[in-house]
Amino acid sequence: MNAPQTAGFSSGKAPVFDPASARPAVVARRASVIYQAADQPVHALSEVDLTIRQGEFVSLIGPSGCGKTTLLRVIADLEPISSGEVLVNEMSPSEARERRAYGYVFQAPALFPWRTVLANVMLPLQIMGRELSQCEAIAREQLARVGLAGFEKKYPWQLSGGMQQRVSIARALGFEPKILMMDEPFGALDEITRDKLNEQLQQLWLREQRTVVFVTHSIAEAVYLSTRIVVMSPRPGRIVKVIDSPLPFERDLSMRDTPEFARLAQEVREALAEGHH
Repeated sequence: MNAPQTAGFSSGKAPVFDPASARPAVVARRASVIYQAADQPVHALSEVDLTIRQGEFVSLIGPSGCGKTTLLRVIADLEPISSGEVLVNEMSPSEARERRAYGYVFQAPALFPWRTVLANVMLPLQIMGRELSQCEAIAREQLARVGLAGFEKKYPWQLSGGMQQRVSIARALGFEPKILMMDEPFGALDEITRDKLNEQLQQLWLREQRTVVFVTHSIAEAVYLSTRIVVMSPRPGRIVKVIDSPLPFERDLSMRDTPEFARLAQEVREALAEGHH
């Protein structure tokens, strides 16, 4: 049986984010990715230009196969670019990875079933060579931040899908990365759980104001979470439009019923349709 859900991420106030004064966290200049195939090359990304500033919550949205995940993986140094340039905190992606400048949350939680929740969150810290007592203290703190205090001794298979993703987020935040990259982390969850985790993630961003780069297929999710929405075209992936959100930073799920939310969602929908043409 799944363990009961807890209250969720802890809440708190954050300073007001001013994008005009923030330094670039990610810069892509004419970044292209071409995969060599047996018959003909596959153009995954085509000359992408994008700047993401520190403290922004930026969502990448587009149809399946448009290069959203490829772009995220390029930023994370999980894929090489074929041409162009990508900088992460003014470093190459490989340098940023070596300096552990970012955390990465995959579509599936990717937890080790034979390790407890606490041990899963401790693992990256142990690999980094931290003292065991320090690893445990940090892991407990991060689990408390995502509302999982008291579940340290549980195993992944004893938790719901939503709780497993919270463990994955706690693990990614454990070494305090400046950038959090998330590849459709809630895509496989039911709508109720997904809504709840959207709300909790938005509260976490509001409190800590880390830079978040978030891949999604959901217009509502992108509009609810983001300070900016990057709309991408079908392959080869290009940026069709970058939309600044006029919504206030402090949000709750009731905002989805407002005219402002509906107008922004319609703007994203129209940009997606434009990309198909």
